[in-house]
Amino acid sequence: MSLKTEFNNPGIGLGCMNLSHAYGVPVSEEDGIKALHQAFEMGYRHFDTATLYGGGKNELLVGKALKELRNKLFLASKCGMAINPELGKKEINGTPENLRSQIENSLRRLQVEHIDLYYLHRLDPNTPIEESVSALADMVKEGKIGAIGLSEVSAETLRKAHAVHPIAALQTEYSLWSRNAEIAVLEATKELGTAFVAFSPVARGFLANGLPSMEELEALEAKDIRRNMPRFYPENFSQNLPLLQKFVQIADRIGCTPAQLSLAWVCAQGDHIVPIPGTRSVAHMEENLKAADIKLGADVVTELNDLINQNTVTGTRYSPAQQQEIDTEEFA
Repeated sequence: MSLKTEFNNPGIGLGCMNLSHAYGVPVSEEDGIKALHQAFEMGYRHFDTATLYGGGKNELLVGKALKELRNKLFLASKCGMAINPELGKKEINGTPENLRSQIENSLRRLQVEHIDLYYLHRLDPNTPIEESVSALADMVKEGKIGAIGLSEVSAETLRKAHAVHPIAALQTEYSLWSRNAEIAVLEATKELGTAFVAFSPVARGFLANGLPSMEELEALEAKDIRRNMPRFYPENFSQNLPLLQKFVQIADRIGCTPAQLSLAWVCAQGDHIVPIPGTRSVAHMEENLKAADIKLGADVVTELNDLINQNTVTGTRYSPAQQQEIDTEEFA
C-alpha cells in the first residue's frame, strides 16, 4: 500500500502525537476525537501514532475516533519505545519478545486487526537490528501489519534492516532547520525504494511562526518537549529569530503562510517524501493540507536553502541525553 496513492492521499499526513504527548497538557478525548474526524473530512488519509505517545493513550484516541473509517485510511504506528509502567519512564526495547507484545497491545488499543505500517520507533543498541526486523517480518506474514518502517536510524542501519526484509518507510525529523537526513539517509531511501516520512516538518512550530517572541517561548508549559531542546534555549532562540523574520517575508511575497512554505519546501525535496505535520488546531490542519498544492520554483528553493540550513541555525536539534536515543548521522 502506497503512502501517497492510496485513497487519493494528498501527500501530507497527520502526526497525531500532539493531541496526547510532548506539547503540554493533552487535549480532552472529546476534543481529540472531534479534531481527528474533522481531519478526515478535510482530506487527511494518512494518520500516524505510536505506542509511546501518552503511554498508549494516543493509540486509544486514534482507535476510538477512526474505527468506523478504518477501511478508508492509511494507519501507521510504532513500537520499541514505550513508558515502562514499573519504572515510570521511557524505555527502548527492540527485542522480538517485546515487539510481539507491543503489536498485540497496539492492535487492541487501535481496535483493528491490521496496521498498515508499523515502525521500530528507535534502534535498541542492545538488540541487533536484524533481530528486531525479523520479528516485524513475522508480523507481516501473520497479517498483523502491512509493512515495516524504521524511525530515527542511519543509512547504515536502514541497509542492514532492508537486507532482512524490505523497509517501506523511514521516518525522521526533516525541515529547513533539521537537514541531517541529507547527509546519507535521503539518498539511501531513494536507492532502496523506501518512502521518507518527515516528522516535525515545520520545525516544531518555529517555521509556522508559532513562537514569535521570547515571552511566548518562556511561557511554554513544563510538559512541552521544546523546553529541553537547545534551539529553543533563550540564548539560541534569540539568534534564530532573525531567520524566522526573513522566512516570513518570503512566505508573504509568494502568497502563502509560513507553515505552508515550510511544508512546500519539504515536498519539493523528493517525490518519495511524505511530511506528517502535527497540530492540535483544526485550522492549522486545514492550512497544512493546502500546502500540497504549492509548487516552489527552483529560485525560491535555493533562496530558502541559503537562508536556513545547518550553518545558519544556532543550537543542536537534541540535547546530549536525547541524542543518545537516536541512530542518525548528525552534522558536527
